[in-house]
Amino acid sequence: MVAQRFTLGGELPVRRLGYGTAQLTGPGYWGPRGDARDAVAVLRRAVERGVTLVDTADNYGPSVAEELVAEALRPYPADLLIATKGGVVRTGDSAWHVSGRPETLRAMCEASLRRLRLDTIGLYQLHRLDPRVPMAEQLGALDELRAEGKIRHLGLDTVTAEQLEAALELTDIAAVQNRYNLLDRGSQPLLELCEARGIAFLPWFPLGNGSLTVGRVHAEIAAAHGATPGQLALAWLLHRSPVLCPTPGTGSLVHLEENLDAAAVRLTAEDMRALA
Repeated sequence: MVAQRFTLGGELPVRRLGYGTAQLTGPGYWGPRGDARDAVAVLRRAVERGVTLVDTADNYGPSVAEELVAEALRPYPADLLIATKGGVVRTGDSAWHVSGRPETLRAMCEASLRRLRLDTIGLYQLHRLDPRVPMAEQLGALDELRAEGKIRHLGLDTVTAEQLEAALELTDIAAVQNRYNLLDRGSQPLLELCEARGIAFLPWFPLGNGSLTVGRVHAEIAAAHGATPGQLALAWLLHRSPVLCPTPGTGSLVHLEENLDAAAVRLTAEDMRALA
């Protein structure tokens, strides 16, 4: 039986199949996407279906996704973990600027707290390591915010196994986010380190950003389980490692239901060998 839950940071149990908010914004994660009422409905339905991990970021919009989370889900259920990110500044739909100076990270975190209307962010993730700022200064700023009660757990987005090892020498890291899916396993060394250290791995683009190409074997296995290719891709992640916690995003209620139903797909050992 595949575990449906993961205990993040050794003390926060979450359902492994969560929900990501990037698709609630416009093209390039810029501006709003359609009617805000549709986004609110998707967020509320995700929680109704048992999602306890909602992943967002200050630069989705920017600000749009965090504000929608607060509008839809406050007062937050006691078992709901809101994860957000900071460390990247947006100046356009294709312009991303890494910014990891301590004073910038503090301002970003405090702005997220205001938008989300939270006293403490359950999981705050450094969206990118800034190569111009020593890692110790970036993580030190987040550790100060944690000591002040504004952050509960820290995470890192898009790092190597070596960078995670270095970060763990400086502070506790509860989660990482890297690209990882059925057809892109380049972060396997990082996944193995997370397994060894009990760190959650939130794979981004778990469905290949909607462009996952499914081969004949994939299609046959999906059909045998009465599943869609997307459900197979999510089920494979849940079976692949107990630390993988995919948070697929969508702005569609129909697609949300499909994604969450993937938790019921039970792959056999033979299926997993065929998909290896």
